[in-house]
This record gives sequence, structure tokens and C-alpha cells, in this order.
Amino acid sequence: MPQTVIDPARLTADLLRCASVTPEEGGALRLLEGVLSGAGFTCTRVDRGGVANLFARWGKKGAARSFGFNGHTDVVPVGDAAAWSVPPFGAVERDGWLYGRGATDMKSGVAAFVAAAVDFVTETPPDGAVILAITGDEEGEAVDGTRALLDWMEAQGERMTACLVGEPTCPEHLGEMIKIGRRGSLTAEFTLTGVQGHSAYPQRARNPLPAMARLMDRLAAQRLDEGTAAFDPSTLAIVTIDTGNPATNVIPAQCRATVNIRFNDAHDSQSLSAWMQAELDRVAEEFGVTGEMRVKVSGESFLTPPGPLSDLVARAVEAETGIVPVLSTSGGTSDARFVRAHCPVVEFGLVGQTMHQVDERVEVAQIHRLKAIYARILRDYLG
Repeated sequence: MPQTVIDPARLTADLLRCASVTPEEGGALRLLEGVLSGAGFTCTRVDRGGVANLFARWGKKGAARSFGFNGHTDVVPVGDAAAWSVPPFGAVERDGWLYGRGATDMKSGVAAFVAAAVDFVTETPPDGAVILAITGDEEGEAVDGTRALLDWMEAQGERMTACLVGEPTCPEHLGEMIKIGRRGSLTAEFTLTGVQGHSAYPQRARNPLPAMARLMDRLAAQRLDEGTAAFDPSTLAIVTIDTGNPATNVIPAQCRATVNIRFNDAHDSQSLSAWMQAELDRVAEEFGVTGEMRVKVSGESFLTPPGPLSDLVARAVEAETGIVPVLSTSGGTSDARFVRAHCPVVEFGLVGQTMHQVDERVEVAQIHRLKAIYARILRDYLG
């Protein structure tokens, strides 16, 4: 049995002590750069727009086969620190669990693939390259994170031939689920403008509230689809309706509302935006108000069809856990939505039950098992 070079649980703890709340780097990428450069990786900081990113490669640039890992070291805010039973950035270990913001999402995943990569290239130098693309901007706007890394890679002629994103993917038990795609996501903000007036004389005003209620009802009542071969049905959620009006004797001039749509491959953001604009125009004309819509697209839906990459990962998962993983497209968005334009990509990581919660934590034994899975993937792909 080869000697372990990197303890992934200890590396996770070191990362947890870095207060890397988006967009703060917090020392996390500096720590990883030191570990990787010490193991012979060529490391480059690819910072953009105030966001810290790290590219690391072992092996020749432009290798015919180069396996990549993608992940992030930034974390969401801790929320009410007093509600935590441990310091959020203390990396406290208790009863076999390691506590801290980012323990699950996803410093443990980053530590596992860094440890696996270092061990692999140290013990069995591969005929190919290992690439790690690690961002500090996944939990934020995600404009200058993985996108910046991929833009830089394209400009420099760097290439991954396959990539695994180490996000937590398993609902309850390690090994249950591999993500082979994600739904698209868009947010639409609506503003309806009428004429302000006294609530005792509604005929002198033009109230945008009934119009907004009608618009939201039409949007929410529309069943977008019945699902597709690889995806669950698309969903539309109304997330806020607001007038900012504290007075009961005033009809407000404006009303705002926001919806979020998670959509499958039966749609794209353009077709959904066109549908919402048509509904908005219809309601505005019906009620005699004016309407505006602003749409922000977080990502289109995508699918990596089952094949060599998902088979490779599934075999490694089953070999190390005894579980045959399900191939899924469930959940929210991830940086895989950017990687998919670069190379085939799947996602596999730990159980995500406590991510973003108070007392976020990861089972120490699972970090070691995840490292073993990642190491087997590297051996099978490049060994």
C-alpha cells in the first residue's frame, strides 16, 4: 500500500479555517497553491474582477488526455454566528464529524481531489495531464470565477479532455448519485406602473396591483411541460411581490414581482422570455398600465449523455462504496454549466444534507472515501 502523501481531512480542516466568504479569498487558494506547487504542479493565479482563481496542471500542456477537477473554495455567509454550536471557521472535529462553513459545500470535495491528484502524480506519474481549476466565485455572481478560468485556458491553449465537478451530489449516502446535467435557471423581474391615487377614489387612479396579480396567476398557472427523457418537469416559482406601500389610503403607482424558472431541455431562456413578455404585454394592455421585464439567465439546461465519462465515474464509485449510483439531472445550478462547453463533464461528491446550514459538517470518514474514489478515477483514466 503506497504511503499517503496528503491527508484530505487535515487539508479540509486547514481550508475551513480560511474565512473565504464570497468574494474573499481568505487564504484558501494560497494554501492550495502551496500544496500543489510543492508536489510539482504548475500553478497560475487567474484572478479577474476582484475574484481569486487558481489553475494547476501536472504534466505536459496540450496532453492528448488530461483529466480535470473543478471546484470552489468560496462559501456562503455564516448567518447568525451565535446559532452555531462551534466557531464557523474553527474546523472543530466532534464525534467523527468536521464542522465549519464550507465543510460540505465544498471544501471537503476540493481537499479530496487535491489529495487524490497529488498522491496519484507522486506515486504513479501518468501518461497525460491532471488539471485542477479552482475558483473563489461559485457562490456569488459566478461571472469571474470558472468562466474566467475557462477563458484563460482557451487563450493559453490549455485543455481538459474530461472534467469532474466535486460538488456534493448524494442525497443521503455517499455513492448514490452522479449528476450528468442540470436544469437551466432564469430570474425575471417585472415592474407594472399605473397612476397613484386615493383609495377612496379608485376611479381617479390606475392600480397596478390587480394587473400584477393577474400576471402572476397566468404565469404560475401555466404548466411548462411534462418533463423530458432526462429531466423532471420545469418549474416556475413566484418569489416576491412588492409595492413598498405602507399606507392604506393610497393606491400605489408601481408594483414589482420576481419569478424564478428552472427549466429542462424542452426550453431555452429565449423562448421562455418571449412567452413571459407576451403575457406581460397582454396584461398591461388589459389593465391600462405599462410593463417592464428584466431577465437574468444563470445558465441554460445541459446534459452530458450517459457514456464513457459517466461509466468511468460510476465504476469507481461502485468499486469504493458498493453502491451503483443513479445518473441524475436534479438540483440547482453549478459551475458544470460553464465547463460543459469546454469538455464532457459530470459531477460527483459528498452527501449535501447540511450545506449552507448552521453547523454545516462533513463526516471525516467520507472525506477519505471520496479521495479514494477520485484516485481510482484518475488511475482508470490516466493510469
